[in-house]
Amino acid sequence: MSLPETTSRNRATAAAARLAASVPAVVGVLGGGRMGAGIAHAFLLAGARVHVVERDADAAAAARDRVETALARSAERGLQIPDAGTLTTGVDAEAFAEAGLVIEAVPEDRDLKLDALARIEGAVRNGAVVASNTSSLSIDALAASLVRPDRFLGLHFFNPVPASALVEVVVGDRTAPRVVDVANRWVEAIGKTAVVVRDAPGFASSRLGVALGLEAIRMLEESVASAHDIDTAMELGYRHPMGPLRTTDIVGLDVRLGIAEELERAFGARFTPPALLRELVAQGHLGRKTGRGFYEWSER
Repeated sequence: MSLPETTSRNRATAAAARLAASVPAVVGVLGGGRMGAGIAHAFLLAGARVHVVERDADAAAAARDRVETALARSAERGLQIPDAGTLTTGVDAEAFAEAGLVIEAVPEDRDLKLDALARIEGAVRNGAVVASNTSSLSIDALAASLVRPDRFLGLHFFNPVPASALVEVVVGDRTAPRVVDVANRWVEAIGKTAVVVRDAPGFASSRLGVALGLEAIRMLEESVASAHDIDTAMELGYRHPMGPLRTTDIVGLDVRLGIAEELERAFGARFTPPALLRELVAQGHLGRKTGRGFYEWSER
């Protein structure tokens, strides 16, 4: 190994050690799908012990596989640190008893999230912070079911989590200021940037991102241009790193549809989902995770 490589790795290890001191020693994630696995991966790289809880043994095993695959890819890119944390997976929320932070990452369904948050609150200690990874549901509405809404907020991660640099910190009316402060530090400690927004429909990112995505789908419906050309116009003309239709494929057409429906209820017809989006979701073409959306995906 050359001296520059050694120095670079030593610096990376030292930086990682500083970050590890800033995250909770134990982090819980309820839901080990694509988002939950990505969140677990981020905190593992920062040195936390991470417990991922799923609905049954098969789902827990699948969650472990997702996280371990992400860790292996990090190692291939030279990103994994020597002092990475430890991962456990299971089905019992009691694993969250020692956690300083627990994040629910179940699908974007109000009832599922309410049930998840009730399970978390029944298991965590008094000093723990509880967070939702919701991309559109009201933090205040979710908090209304909690015994301790003061320790609750939104931590909206972006898909794919390992490649994303942003986390939206969503502050409810009853979220304690200290919880916001510590959440911002944790986001920084896992190498991402926090933007703080108040609880409002779609927050900042989903509201703007969905508005752009829906208009792109309408343009595709109207044969204004191909999906590729619509995306290229935004990538080259406005320097977006990825066009709105490809982004929708990665996020998931079903996820985008759910957010659009939520925003339609809040803001009216300007967020009405296009017929093409509904048709593709009904056909099971949900984007990269199913192999087809607005694009064909050879790798899922």
